[in-house]
Amino acid sequence: MSDDAQVRCAWCGSDALYRAYHDQEWGVPNRDERHLFEMLTLEGAQAGLSWLTILRKREGYRQAFAGFDPSTVARFDAARVAALLADPGIVRNRLKVESTVSNAQAVLALHERGRTLSELLWDFVDGVPRHNTWASLAEVPAKTPESDRMSRELKRLGFRFVGSTICYALMQAVGMVNDHTIDCFRHPLLSASGTR
Repeated sequence: MSDDAQVRCAWCGSDALYRAYHDQEWGVPNRDERHLFEMLTLEGAQAGLSWLTILRKREGYRQAFAGFDPSTVARFDAARVAALLADPGIVRNRLKVESTVSNAQAVLALHERGRTLSELLWDFVDGVPRHNTWASLAEVPAKTPESDRMSRELKRLGFRFVGSTICYALMQAVGMVNDHTIDCFRHPLLSASGTR
């Protein structure tokens, strides 16, 4: 139990930024294109790092990547990438930075085919959030058959840094699945619409 008497998922600890993300955003269904592109980027950036590290750099990412507007990011050239690799506000990993640009291009290619990133991602849960009933963090999977399929499809469409574990973290973050443990105060709030 935390010092404010709320029971939370064990992973969010006592850091105020982490708690705010857990309490207000994680697991809340979101279909906004920019937000989905942002979370896809941040989940990929997190690979090998802690999520708290990424949260602390989130505003830096928003500034560096034009508020996650795919049409702007898709036009970033080699000089812009080089500048980003000198930006302490983000994770300065060339592959991760370049993947954000190529992923923006993949989003635009989707749009040209008449699809949205939102439609693509949410199709893997048939457009309806899944509400799980995990008793502890140890029960929560790192990936699922749905995230495996999402990973394969995103890779086929030219996306990078989209392994199954990253895809499942994205699904959790944007509310495609409710993976708050059942003792967490957020679980019943998000599952009020019914369990699937």
